[in-house]
Amino acid sequence: MQSSAIFFALLLAVPAVAQQRTLLLWPGGNPEPSKVVGPEVDPTTDANRIVSGKLTIRVTNVSKPSLTVYSPDASKNNGAAALVFPGGSYIRLAYNIEGTEVCDWLNSLGMTCILVKYRVPEDGHYPENVEDLEDAQQAMRLTRAHSSEWRIDPNRIGVIGFSAGAHLAAVLSTHPDFQGKNVPVSSIDTRPNFQMIIYPGWLNGADGKVNSSLQPTSEIPPTFLVQAENDYTAHVENALVYFQALKDAKVPAELHLFTQGGHGFGLRPTDLPISRWPVLAESWLHTIHILGPPGTVGRP
Repeated sequence: MQSSAIFFALLLAVPAVAQQRTLLLWPGGNPEPSKVVGPEVDPTTDANRIVSGKLTIRVTNVSKPSLTVYSPDASKNNGAAALVFPGGSYIRLAYNIEGTEVCDWLNSLGMTCILVKYRVPEDGHYPENVEDLEDAQQAMRLTRAHSSEWRIDPNRIGVIGFSAGAHLAAVLSTHPDFQGKNVPVSSIDTRPNFQMIIYPGWLNGADGKVNSSLQPTSEIPPTFLVQAENDYTAHVENALVYFQALKDAKVPAELHLFTQGGHGFGLRPTDLPISRWPVLAESWLHTIHILGPPGTVGRP
């Protein structure tokens, strides 16, 4: 499927929470000239279209990055929110399995989901290429700027990333004060209040330690990590070395490693124990007081 028309038709056909609003991250134009040629397309092939028995939708050629707000029912809204960064090797975005389906889950917890469509494909990633970080920062700025309108507590906004998106979440948490050369200076804080790092890549360096560009400090927010030992795409060492670095920096962190699960499973149910990670994550969100007491969806 190589046309934008087919991509959007597929997207509409996949059940998801009601789309509330979409905002361009850079309505006046991206900070850097776009290198993308052609319209947004779904690069999914017949060989990788079905994951855990369900249709998978991806998107690439994103030259106009945006965010889409998915709000929970007003009666359940507890004010907490998360920016969601789908993965895809910075080449594409796994838009439903690591995006809209995550929004379904967050809405069920009474949280607002901010699904971020950042620029892809990219020539590298932070620190060699700063476009990904600029998009993540801008998404957080817009979310905090609109927090009152979107019924969000600006002090309870986190990030959830998968694979490359998990790397981007860690980059944002580590470098919230980065100032892009062509980005207007803003006083809005872009540091997340928590981060969920799901089967991350690029967190470990060649020396077997945490990537030098992601060395944690005590200012990194509370962190939740999930990865499978048999993840042969990103490799479990990413979570191991990052968790140790967080521990050394005295950052509250929770690490869940599973024997099986592979890579790219998202929230889709399987017979494997790793499929229960969202339950563990929900308990953790209560523990760090982003959500209310266990068994509730109310405010802390």
